Parts: sequence; C-alpha cells; structure tokens
Amino acid sequence: MKERIVVGMSGGVDSSVAALLLKEQGYDVIGVFMKNWEEKDESGVCTSESDWADVREVCDMIGIPYYAVNFAQEYWDRVFSYFLSEYRAGRTPNPDVLCNREIKFRAFLDFAMQLGASKMATGHFVQTNENGDLLRGADPNKDQSYFLYMLHQHQLKKAVFPVGHMTKADVRRIAQEKGLPVSQKKDSTGVCFIGERKFKQFLSTYLPAQPGDMVDPSGKTVGRHDGLMYYTLGQRRGLGIGGCGDGRSWFVIGKDLERNRLLVAQGEDHPKLYSTRSLCTGVTWVGDAPLQPGDTLRCTCKFRYRQGDQPVDVTLDGDKLLITSLEPQRAVTPGQSAVLYLGDQCIGGGVVETVLDAGAKSE
Repeated sequence: MKERIVVGMSGGVDSSVAALLLKEQGYDVIGVFMKNWEEKDESGVCTSESDWADVREVCDMIGIPYYAVNFAQEYWDRVFSYFLSEYRAGRTPNPDVLCNREIKFRAFLDFAMQLGASKMATGHFVQTNENGDLLRGADPNKDQSYFLYMLHQHQLKKAVFPVGHMTKADVRRIAQEKGLPVSQKKDSTGVCFIGERKFKQFLSTYLPAQPGDMVDPSGKTVGRHDGLMYYTLGQRRGLGIGGCGDGRSWFVIGKDLERNRLLVAQGEDHPKLYSTRSLCTGVTWVGDAPLQPGDTLRCTCKFRYRQGDQPVDVTLDGDKLLITSLEPQRAVTPGQSAVLYLGDQCIGGGVVETVLDAGAKSE
C-alpha cells in the first residue's frame, strides 16, 4: 500500500508543485484546501473562491482527489482574536506565525491524520532532517523558517516540504513545464488567509479608531494621527506631516498609549529608532531548550522576516528571553517575532514585548 500524504493546497504555485512532486514520487496524495476566512474584500470579492477553483483545476490535472475543509472558527478563535488584541494593546502582531502553529500544523495536521495520512505537506520553503529540526530553505530569498519557528519537532516529523530544497525559479519552471494553470500566479501577500486588504479600512471594521496628537521629541504637537493601531515603529509613509520641521522625513519612534499620542521624529537614523536589548515573551523552542534560566547563548536573530542575521546573546530570564544585540538594531517592534538561528538551523524564538533601551545609537 502506498504511503498517504495530505497536501495543504492554497491555490498557489508552491503547494501545487509540492503536490505534483509527491504524486510523481509515487505517494498516495490527497489535496486539501483550507477555507479559514469567509468575508469578502472591499471589492466584494471572496478570494478563497477563486483559490478553491485553482486547487480543483490543479488536482484534476495532476490526478489526485481533493477536499475543502473549513477552519474559520478555529482561525477566529486561535489567530484573529489574538491579532485584534495585539493591535488594541498598541503592538504590531505577526499573525502568520500563529496561523502556522494553530491552523496549518495543528488543525490541518489533525485532519490529515484523520484521512489516514502518515504525513502532511505544504509548499513552504523550509527543510527538515530526521530529527525534526527546522532548517532554512535552500533559496535564501524565499526561506520561510522565520514563520515556522513556533513549531515543535513532533509536528515537523509529521511534515514534508517538497519544494524546500528548490529555488522559486525552479518551482515556477516545473509548473510551466507541466502545464499547471497557476504557473504564473503571483505570490499571496497580506494577512494569513485573509489576503491583501486596504489595511485601515479593514482594521477599522473590528476596532474603533481613536485619533490623537502626533508629538515630536520636545513634546510639541506636529500633527494628528488616525488611531495608534494604524502605525508601527519606524514607519515613514502616511504620516501627513512632511511640510513641517527642518525638511527631513518624519518617522514613528514610539506610542504613548496612556495619552493616545504618536511619537514622531525627523531623520531615518534618529537615536530613538535604535536599541540593543529587547525582552520577549511566548518563548518556544523547536527542540529541547538550548539553554537554562540564567544561561547565555550566542546565536543570530532576525527581528523581522526580510532582515539579515544579526549576532546576539540570548539569556533565559524565567519564562522570558532577554536578547542583547551586538550592534544597535533599528525599529525592533513590540508584537513582532524575534527568531533565533544556529547556522542554518532555526531553534525557536519569542514575541518582542518590550524594547529596553531605545536611544542606544548616538546621533
């Protein structure tokens, strides 16, 4: 009997090629489309409907059975409610990491096992080994290990990543050669499973906006903000105050939640944008914890997805993680994930709760 693998299919090129490769390798492959968001966008379009149509067309072409499963309630309870609570608290969340842990590698993994599968598969650009360690994808421009750092070895041992050893160009070439209808479909962006939205309009339907003052480092009011939830540390665009000051661009350097004030300053290298220490909560390790409370580990860290590896020392302080960067870091943002690496191995990370020393770089 063939080994059964259930593939999470989004309607995109990566998961489509993943399913195709597994089929060609002789596995009993089943495609499953997850519907986790049921509302239409601003144009009245439900993108999941067109994605589901793409999944059906690809599966028919490959010659594999397919299902659709609805995890909308799980997504709301486990991911979107957290997303809203973080914005309400003035932070900038990254829902994709929670979405992977709670939906793709928990709810979906359970469903795959119910279908009699020995493994589940996705189109993520990551790799694993026999120990269930999480390794970077071969394509440095597409590596997605940052978004999977909350997973544990027991989940990763039940997962396969058929395109993790490939480049994006390889994936598109295979899709084109095999005539897959999604070979040129653009990569999805935006919030996990929700897609691209006009952010202010989308968020305002769930959280009431509270406009307030924008103030410079001296406390002078230089403009008005539309609601603190719409802004993030280091933001330049959309402030609407370009005509005042000394002519340099304005940047968000902080939020005063108590007085509902947005703190702004001029100059992309303003000291308040830089820090060397941050405290993280929700610490998770892919495998066994590499350090005990009080110990310090030298490794590298990414404070955002597109950032290069930053050398850091990490210390476990109770259930929190103190990260000390060897060089000042720009715009480390509460709510975002700090993801840790030892070489090409992603070992875990946490969510930035507090930046401890903003102003660590001198002018």
